[in-house]
Amino acid sequence: MAATGKYAKGVAKRNEILHKALEVFSREGYRGTSLREVAEAVNLSQAGLLHYFDSKEELFGEILRVRDESDRDEYAQTGSAPDALIAIMRHNMAVPGLVQLYATISAEAAEPNHPAHEFFVRRYDGLRGMFVNSVRDRQSSGTLDSSIDPEALASIMLAVADGMQVQWLINPSVDMAANIEYLWSLIEKPGAGAAG
Repeated sequence: MAATGKYAKGVAKRNEILHKALEVFSREGYRGTSLREVAEAVNLSQAGLLHYFDSKEELFGEILRVRDESDRDEYAQTGSAPDALIAIMRHNMAVPGLVQLYATISAEAAEPNHPAHEFFVRRYDGLRGMFVNSVRDRQSSGTLDSSIDPEALASIMLAVADGMQVQWLINPSVDMAANIEYLWSLIEKPGAGAAG
């Protein structure tokens, strides 16, 4: 059933804020974006902006959730989890502000009482699950060694991706996607790149 009245308007405004904030952070970066700029972009005061969120930390976590949904929609057809991860890392090099936001908020969200903590718990669980399934598929098809632990490899690949983003933020000459692609080439059996 569709939302109606004030509730529907509130949901629509919240979505507008999140999508506009995503644009602003992509363009201006985490350090270069103020809540005032986001509020102005959606014709609200800062207080009006925060009326739709419990805190700026919740807003930041929700921006990352929307970014993940957008990436998932865009890169779902890329192929396997490793292929999608490499494609997303290539894309991330074009949106440094969102990478800054992600690196900062993910570190802060390690605290269990942080508003984005549960988002990151669910995010990592979901990404690990997708990666595990992809690894098992490749093991079944013979393109990955069956002795590889899918859960461990999934966690390692996600850790490498996060670490590459931090290295890239410090030194933009680091090619995140190329490094992850190289790591995956060391794991995958020769000639197996076309497998899903």
